[in-house]
Amino acid sequence: MALPPRTIPRTREADAGAERSSSGEGGSGFSSVRIRLGRVFRSENPDYFLLAGTTIFLVLFGLVMVLSSSSVESYDGSRDFFSVFLRQGAFVLLGIPAMLLASRLPQKFWMAVAWPALAASCFLQLLVVATPLGIEVGGNTNWLSIAGFQFQPSEVIKLALVIWLGLMVTRKEAVLGEFKRGLLPILLVGGAAIGLVMLGGDLGTVVIMAISLLGALYLIGVKLRLLVIPVLVGIAGMLALAIASPNRVTRILAFFEDGCTDYENTCWQSTHGTFALANGGFFGVGLGNSQSKWMWLPAADNDYIFAIIGEELGLVGAVVVLVLFVLLAVSFSRILRRAQTPFGRAATAFVTIWIVAQAFVNMGVVLGVLPVLGVPLPLISSGGTALVSGLLAIGIVLSVARQSPEVSK
Repeated sequence: MALPPRTIPRTREADAGAERSSSGEGGSGFSSVRIRLGRVFRSENPDYFLLAGTTIFLVLFGLVMVLSSSSVESYDGSRDFFSVFLRQGAFVLLGIPAMLLASRLPQKFWMAVAWPALAASCFLQLLVVATPLGIEVGGNTNWLSIAGFQFQPSEVIKLALVIWLGLMVTRKEAVLGEFKRGLLPILLVGGAAIGLVMLGGDLGTVVIMAISLLGALYLIGVKLRLLVIPVLVGIAGMLALAIASPNRVTRILAFFEDGCTDYENTCWQSTHGTFALANGGFFGVGLGNSQSKWMWLPAADNDYIFAIIGEELGLVGAVVVLVLFVLLAVSFSRILRRAQTPFGRAATAFVTIWIVAQAFVNMGVVLGVLPVLGVPLPLISSGGTALVSGLLAIGIVLSVARQSPEVSK
């Protein structure tokens, strides 16, 4: 009598191997890597891709515009058309992977490093304002030089405040409606960090940091009546900082004048920024063909890069940049609305106001609707510290997006 064939139990690994073999992928290491990457990216929600894609596009677009706007001054300073571009490219190669890495880190990690990050960044800023290591640029002492490497600790403080605010809101969520127990400790520590930047005289950065901190608290639900006094104190501090610099007072007063009375010393930059935009017309003079970058417009690759965009790419290019930042704001707001934790809401709110408000302040200065404040265009202007800090901050928001559920439409 014949015995029935023996049934051999199949393990999960065997089934997986058979499935790979049947699809022709069993022997390919590349294919297995592709499958794993596919699973990783399929797990992200659309907000993640919208924010990451818009950010990377802005950074790459900015790199092209840095090359165009800086080539003349680069050659004049170093006999190399590409020196500023190559330096900015190095920071792009550092910043984008850092952003993607930050997006994979859990919120527990960010909360664990929040206090050390804030303390370290404030210590670096203290070196700027209290030691010979600080370097003055454009009337502001906001650069630190260590071993030949220069960077801006104020940008690092911005990044540290993102995760520190998330930690504090998490700890004090139950008492945020109380000024003394909930709000006051946040305002005192955050205000002290901003005060260190104020000592360096950088009014533009102080304005952005103060707006980001107070605006984030409002967006996460702190009552407006609790923020009235901090807002008034902040305005008083910024007025005091403005009055402390005769050059800054002159620029602000010139903004409110009907006509410029000191063209060469006070209105040169703003006037030539307007000339650049006017020269661009509707379609622009063409990429690389700006006349203003030939020593007519100071900070052409930094604070006034939007003027070069308007000149070379015209109204069309300027509107595209504006739309991209609106798209960035939309993606931030969607992530903020779906954030599941106090940390996620607070960090996203701070980064939203930081990036979006700074972008519109920069464009407002170039368009002449705001006085000259000296803030770069986020993700586009040259400047390694600002770029990497901004990308890391967006990486934190991406980590919030990854942990937020997708809402079906």
